[in-house]
Formats: sequence, C-alpha cells, structure tokens
Amino acid sequence: MKKYTYQAKTFEEAKNIAMAELMEQEGNLYITEIESSTKLFNKKSVIEVIKKEDIIEHIKELVKGITNDMGLNINMEVKKRGETLNVTIYADNNAVLIGKNAATLDALTTIVRQSIQKEIGENYKFVLDVGEYKQKKEWNLEKMAKQIAREVAKTGVEVKLDPMNSYERRIIHNTLTNNKKVYTESTGTEPHRYVVIKPKEITEKVSEEN
Repeated sequence: MKKYTYQAKTFEEAKNIAMAELMEQEGNLYITEIESSTKLFNKKSVIEVIKKEDIIEHIKELVKGITNDMGLNINMEVKKRGETLNVTIYADNNAVLIGKNAATLDALTTIVRQSIQKEIGENYKFVLDVGEYKQKKEWNLEKMAKQIAREVAKTGVEVKLDPMNSYERRIIHNTLTNNKKVYTESTGTEPHRYVVIKPKEITEKVSEEN
C-alpha cells in the first residue's frame, strides 16, 4: 500500500500540502501525524498519508493472491454502503471459499482486516462476502428476528436464539434496536454466546414493583 509523507510547521499546513499535491479532498485520505515538535525555533509536523482508493486496491490484491493460492478463479464487485465498503467475491467454487459455517470466509475477512489495520493503524469498515452469502443470511436473520419479536410481544415470553457469532448477533441487535415492544441481550460465552429477545413489559413491571 503506497504511503506519502509530508512535512510542514503545523499539522494543518502539512495536510493542506498533501491535499494539494495528491489532488484529493480530506475525506478521501487517511492522515496520521507520525512526528511533531512544538519548540519555538523548530516547529515541525510530519504526516503519513494513504489514499482510500489505495486501500480498496490493497484489499482486491490481497484477496486475489489468497484465492489464487487456493486454486480459485474469482471476480470481485466493490460498492460503498454508507461508510462501509462492501466487497463481493464471485468464485468458480463459492462453497469452498465460504467453508463450513462460513469458517473460510471468516478467516479471509480476519486476514484482510489485520492487514489493513497494520497499514493504517485503525479499524476500516468493510464487509467481505462470497456470492452474496452474507447478504442473504442478513436478510434471513432480519426476517427471523422480526418474526420472533412479534411472538415475544404477543406472548410476553422471552425467546433464546441459537448460538451465533458476533456478526450475526449484531444483525439481530440492529434489527430490533428501535422496536417499541421488545429488546435484545447477548449472553453466554464464546463460541456459545447467544441473543435473548425479551418483552419490554417485563422490565416495566419489575420497575413498578421495585
């Protein structure tokens, strides 16, 4: 991943130089101050700059390299969804790249995440998918969460879901976060951590009794 270094008396001056030379807006750059001096006669700010478009290329090259080593031929589709980059891989054997319970896909995602974090020093929002596997799973989880939420609201009885990974639990929480009749909690320990969908009325009654 290509990195650019700029130096000026202040961080703002160095940043402006970088934006001018790279012809990019600040929002298209990752800027990190790697050295700073505020001494009266030796003011200095040194920054390291990475283009966000270069991060996308880094992801694509890393994924291509790994999948080639696996003997797979792939194509990739890259889209922005809000602040998150969505990278969908289409392989000649999607099942191999997904793996049992998405274990291979999760491992590939971890490798890419760690590589980016090493380069830019912070988390980068992206979703790696294979043949829209995660997207379809997200839709199914959202549908299931809403159905169970309706049952919980109607019966007043909480429901414990099967153990899920953190990605799946987050989908359940996000789907029901604004629900007026139920709320969600994660409980248990990995890898058996699960979500419980509870009626809000229970909490209200306990509060009134206390």
